[in-house]
Amino acid sequence: MKIQDILDADSVWVETSALPKRRILEKMAHLASEKTGQPETLILDALIERERLGTTGIGRGVAIPHSPIPKLKKIFCAFVKTAPMDFEATDGKPVEFLFLLLVPSNAGADHLKALARLSRLLRNEKALSALKKSELPKELYKIIIANDTDE
Repeated sequence: MKIQDILDADSVWVETSALPKRRILEKMAHLASEKTGQPETLILDALIERERLGTTGIGRGVAIPHSPIPKLKKIFCAFVKTAPMDFEATDGKPVEFLFLLLVPSNAGADHLKALARLSRLLRNEKALSALKKSELPKELYKIIIANDTDE
């Protein structure tokens, strides 16, 4: 599985203001609802419940909010570059990059493979540097796809 298999260019955006954690999750749930046809409240509730279990802010300015969604047909991914915001990340630093990952309840290992793929991309210093420099969603998408490697 490649990131381009689960992320399309229309699911990438830039948020210029530093929003509270709940508000960015609400915006992500809204977009995901529009793209997947799943109820926005169901998605938001699932994301909030996942955050209650422990933050998905993995450090280095990155968060990967994720959750299974029962009637989802296929994996859905979105990417947001935001003004540095508090996401209660494990390293205590602000988050600038968020990947939303929603998976069908029966996704099994595909859920873990997708998380691993996103994590690998976001540990890539070259990719992070390029993402920091860009403010255009189409450019961000190209950077993500170009830096999605198996290494």
